[in-house]
Amino acid sequence: MAWRVLRREPGQPWTGVNHKCIQRLWREEGLRRPGRARKRRRVAPGTAVRLGAERPNQVWAIDFQFDQTSDGRRLKLANIVDEHTREALAMRVGRTCTADDLVEVLAGLVAVRGAPEYLRADNGPELIAWALREWCRLSGTRTSYIEPGSPWENPYVESFNGRVRDELLNLEEFTGLTIAQVVVEAWRIEYNTYRPHSALDGLTPAQYAATCTHPTPPHPTHTLIASGPPTGVPSCSSRPRHSRETVSLDTPARPSASTSRSTFRAEIPLT
Repeated sequence: MAWRVLRREPGQPWTGVNHKCIQRLWREEGLRRPGRARKRRRVAPGTAVRLGAERPNQVWAIDFQFDQTSDGRRLKLANIVDEHTREALAMRVGRTCTADDLVEVLAGLVAVRGAPEYLRADNGPELIAWALREWCRLSGTRTSYIEPGSPWENPYVESFNGRVRDELLNLEEFTGLTIAQVVVEAWRIEYNTYRPHSALDGLTPAQYAATCTHPTPPHPTHTLIASGPPTGVPSCSSRPRHSRETVSLDTPARPSASTSRSTFRAEIPLT
């Protein structure tokens, strides 16, 4: 990553430096090398096709992280990531984070970016609470919960959590809640606008998001089978995006008494 950052600054004396020189200097200075990533789990034959994001605002992933201030009191981070652009949409820092707090953060994001089609999350109590389910029903967002004890089914936000831990939480000591909120928000902005991402061909998440030329279509309301994502919407980038994650789809909408059990249909506004 350091080599990509140096190479993208034209006209500087270090523009022509190759990656081998950067690696040698990195070792001589005793700088920390990134840890090895966990091996990818393959999808077993016969399992359902995993839900993958093909455009911005299609899938937002949510997860929590924990740290503490210098006085030993707990900090709880609620991280929200767009799986397609890899943008860190929000990093809420507080002593606690209830379902109502999470709904408030999501409502603020929706006011700026529009509602996502899916929320991917684990089965934590804040994420399966009725407050969040009711918000999803009203905003037209469906939920995609991973299997219990299977964090690899939520890989994008788990990878982001690893970067947060290695590059922020393990390096910074927070003297108070306000300091933590300021430092974390500054790091989030730097992550989106300055840090190159290898999965985005060396672009930052903000740069890649700017290349997405096909905005999310408006919200026409029509009947949609709730067992799968809407189809026929063009991708925002010519670069193919493939995903191998498998999750079970769940919708917070409640069927009426006349709804057939074999085919559950819900009136959902498309995002």
